Amino acid sequence: MTMSNLTAAFLDPPREFGVMPFWFLNDDLDEAEMRRQIADFEAHGATGFIIHPRVGLPTKLSWMSDALLAFYDVAIDEAQRRGMYALLYDEGMYPSGSSAGQVVAANPDFQCRCLARIELDRDAPPALDADQNLVAVVPRRGGGHLAVIDRKADAYIRGLHLDAVTGENRPAAGDLLNPDAMAQFIRCVYDVFAERFGAHFGRTVPAVFTDEPGLLAKCDEAGEVRPGTTSILEHVNRILGYDFTPHLPALWYDDEPDAARHRDAYERAVHLRLNETYYAQLSAWCDAHGLALTGHPAEGDELASLRYFHVPGQDVVWRNVLPDHPTALACPQSAQGKCTSSAMIHLGRRRNANECCGAYGHELTYEEMCWLANWCLVRGGTAIGPTPTHVAGCAG
Repeated sequence: MTMSNLTAAFLDPPREFGVMPFWFLNDDLDEAEMRRQIADFEAHGATGFIIHPRVGLPTKLSWMSDALLAFYDVAIDEAQRRGMYALLYDEGMYPSGSSAGQVVAANPDFQCRCLARIELDRDAPPALDADQNLVAVVPRRGGGHLAVIDRKADAYIRGLHLDAVTGENRPAAGDLLNPDAMAQFIRCVYDVFAERFGAHFGRTVPAVFTDEPGLLAKCDEAGEVRPGTTSILEHVNRILGYDFTPHLPALWYDDEPDAARHRDAYERAVHLRLNETYYAQLSAWCDAHGLALTGHPAEGDELASLRYFHVPGQDVVWRNVLPDHPTALACPQSAQGKCTSSAMIHLGRRRNANECCGAYGHELTYEEMCWLANWCLVRGGTAIGPTPTHVAGCAG
């Protein structure tokens, strides 16, 4: 590309590099109103949108139902008519990997699991419930023993529908470290998308967005349990190249020798296992269907997972990065913009992506929005996906 062509591309970028906002579907839907909003997107320079079901949808529009997907048809057809892009989001709210509870509904054994501890006075395995598995009994520093078990976690994802008690329903989280559970996730979501919208793949529908899969999802006991699943120690040992069993107490106790180092090693191993069970499966499916995998991992400095994205992405949300503040340069979240561009360059990808502005609050100003966009762009960002700070429903 010549310098003049490069300059022209910066001044008038191809549509694939345009702004594609998240489009919250969070109320009763109306076809005419949806078409009006798409026209409004185009009028303000958006070249596409990410269809994102959110809490507030009525129960008659349940996740992956024909009733809900009929409105996807409306959006995709209108995008095609206007030469815009419509990206698919792979979860009913977030984090991804559970298909709004359908993974667990298909098989209760696919529920999110964890490692938990039982303190013992002697070296003898404790009595366990039918659904609990003993991982190991290991000595504790200073005496006593610790039984480490794997069991189902009290974990959920955010739901699409309002609930009188909890505020929103809480579908059961799937086991992201179980490859069979994630194959079920693909059947529940990706295969249904392909059957319904496959004719648009690679054209009007260029990509599917997976969103911050968390090993414990939203977990009511997150401080007490650790990410894990049945046979996870086998994979941790394989990935690390040594037996991690003696170091299991370090997952809970700071007084264990080199506790921080062993915790970091375990965390690295389970995330590499997540790459195998989750990201690799989704990436291979997208390869086979002419679709790009985009979205972002759960952590701002989680670079290793981005190798599986055709459009590597990150998200600048929750005021984690702020203008004229150390967070812009010197915290784990500050790595986000460079992670996506580095992954793009080293993997030979054409584009990267940055979600931004989400949960910055009602006080978010236009100047801050411009700063956040420029913060991403100057780090090599090529596509921006603003998340609405204010709820933007599609009610008729």
